[in-house]
Amino acid sequence: METIYLVDDDPAVRKSLSRMLREDGWNVESFESAEAFLAWPGPKTQGCLVLDVTMPGLDGLGLQRRLTESGDTLPIVFLTGHGDIPMSVQAIKAGAADFLTKPVTCSALAAAVRAAIREDASACRAREEITAYKDRLAMLTTREREVLAALAKGRLNKQIASDLGIVEQTVKFHRARIMERMQAHTVAELMHIAARLGIETSH
Repeated sequence: METIYLVDDDPAVRKSLSRMLREDGWNVESFESAEAFLAWPGPKTQGCLVLDVTMPGLDGLGLQRRLTESGDTLPIVFLTGHGDIPMSVQAIKAGAADFLTKPVTCSALAAAVRAAIREDASACRAREEITAYKDRLAMLTTREREVLAALAKGRLNKQIASDLGIVEQTVKFHRARIMERMQAHTVAELMHIAARLGIETSH
């Protein structure tokens, strides 16, 4: 079960929201300040950060910046009683999953948390997928990379052979090895992988 990390300087809000979230089935760790959250020695496992914007000391947007700089990808749902549009735009542009105005209902908060965790899981899978693709790409020889780049541009085997000064049969051999090493079952899948890696593809 994911953990919800609740950071709010108002004790009554922390108590109320913690109860709401626990009743919805989440594990909850609450903190009275951004500094207390950063100093907490426990492992910040997968979950969601529910974060008040306006707090003494390091405020919510400041904590968001701090976490981004440290590479922490925990999704953030902001809460505020003093929110305005520029603040919410700033938070969302910086990667926040949602921005809710207090007082927040249990259903609205639970829905925002679930959506944030779902989107984060999807983004995590995408990052892992890209890492796997890069690892496979690193296994290709220089010639295989050249052939892959040409395939991505829509070049035919005979055109690639002419471009690289090799025979068409050799291109076919390289193409088969590329498919195997990139773990692509079809050319369409290989082109999808090339696009994900930023290798120029034909349109």
